[in-house]
Amino acid sequence: MSVSAALSVSEAFHRRHELTVVDVRTPGEFASGHLPDAVSIPLDLIGRALPDLRRAAGRRPLLVVCASGARSESAVATLASHGIEASSLTGGTAAWAAEGHRLDHPGARPRAVWAMERQVRLTAGSLVLLGLLLGLLVHPAFQLLSAGIAAGLVFAALSNSCGMAVVLGRLPFNQRGKAPGDAPLPSVAREEPPA
Repeated sequence: MSVSAALSVSEAFHRRHELTVVDVRTPGEFASGHLPDAVSIPLDLIGRALPDLRRAAGRRPLLVVCASGARSESAVATLASHGIEASSLTGGTAAWAAEGHRLDHPGARPRAVWAMERQVRLTAGSLVLLGLLLGLLVHPAFQLLSAGIAAGLVFAALSNSCGMAVVLGRLPFNQRGKAPGDAPLPSVAREEPPA
C-alpha cells in the first residue's frame, strides 16, 4: 500500500481507515480539534518517536497532519531521511474542516487555541514593534531586538525550522489538553485489533 508524498483532503478522507494519522501540532492545538483517530506527536518529539513510527509505518501507511501543511511536510522530510515512508495532508486540519469533515476533540468541548503560525506572527511582530519603540524612546541599541527577530525569521524561512515555534510550543497554554492515557508513543505502537 504505497502512499504519495502528499494527499489531498479527498484522497485522505477516502483512505482514512487504512492510514495511521499522526498530528504534529502542539498538544494545545491538537486539543482544539484533530482528525478522527489521530495520534498526537508534536513535531519537536518526532525524533524520539522514530522507532514507534517505523513499526507503525510497517503496518499501515502514515499520514502526517498539522494546521496548514507546513509542519507536516517538515515531519515527512524528517521521516524520509530515516527511511520511513509517510505522506502529508495538503492544507492540514484547516482544509479538512473547510471541506466539512469532522474533527474530534479530546475533551467535552473544543478549546480555542491559535495555530502555531499565528502565535509566531504575533510574537515576532510584537517583539519587532517593541524593539523599534524602545529604540526611539529609550536607546537606539534596542533596535537590535528588531534586527535579531528579522534575522531569526530569515533563518527560519531558509532552514524550514522555527526556534520561536519550538519555544512557544512549550508554553503552558500550548500543553493543555493532554489527558491521562494520551501518551503519544504507545498509541502509535499499538497492535491492530484482531479481525
